[in-house]
Amino acid sequence: MWAIASGIEGNLRAYEAVLADVPRRSRGVVTVDRLFVLGDVIGWGARSQPAMNDRLIERLVTPRPGELLPEVCLGLWEERCLSLYALGPEAGAADLVERWGAAAVEGLWRSVSRSAVEWMRSLDLAVVELDCLLAHGSAVGVEDCLTPQTPPWLWLDRLGRVQARRLFCGRSGLAFRYDLVEGRGDDRLRTLEGTRSHPMVLQGLWGVGVGTVGRIPGLATYCCYDPGRDRVTWHQVAYDDGPGS
Repeated sequence: MWAIASGIEGNLRAYEAVLADVPRRSRGVVTVDRLFVLGDVIGWGARSQPAMNDRLIERLVTPRPGELLPEVCLGLWEERCLSLYALGPEAGAADLVERWGAAAVEGLWRSVSRSAVEWMRSLDLAVVELDCLLAHGSAVGVEDCLTPQTPPWLWLDRLGRVQARRLFCGRSGLAFRYDLVEGRGDDRLRTLEGTRSHPMVLQGLWGVGVGTVGRIPGLATYCCYDPGRDRVTWHQVAYDDGPGS
């Protein structure tokens, strides 16, 4: 069974609460044996300083005895940090300032250390495992925000790009399951000789919002997925978010 989390946002207490709760989800021979973190690990602004993000990253890369080593994907804030250091798809801060404002960009810059940036460079956009895609947004990019209001054709496109039947995403911060009962489309291949096309019928596909660990003070949400039973469940963990706790 897999535990899947997203949106820690520098909140080490929330992540610790999830780590303590994950072993409780094992049932008999079905144990949680993999942990995925779908981006937005770092926090920025008043809640987070470089030392706080560094401590969180250290917990991720060096788990304690008996803990799972998380498989981490790139998130929106990690990509933004890489862009500030001219290491991402958007080189430099000009576009970020225009879109997010100077105060937000400065807060992000001050909230990460150079060692954290080096760690972010090692992250992949997504993980494809069995017939599942796990990503912060989707295989299109970290900004892709899929929700229960996303139209079915867009869900089909995001699943079809990697031929997945299950898509787990964390960009929205919501906990939900989006069922695609049946979809129809054309698979087209264009060559110098012309375009070949054949119809497709897609059935029984899911999109899953995994929730957010650190965005809501005092309440962390994550999900578990059992590939053998093809079953997903969500779990909420309360923790003390008060000063000095």
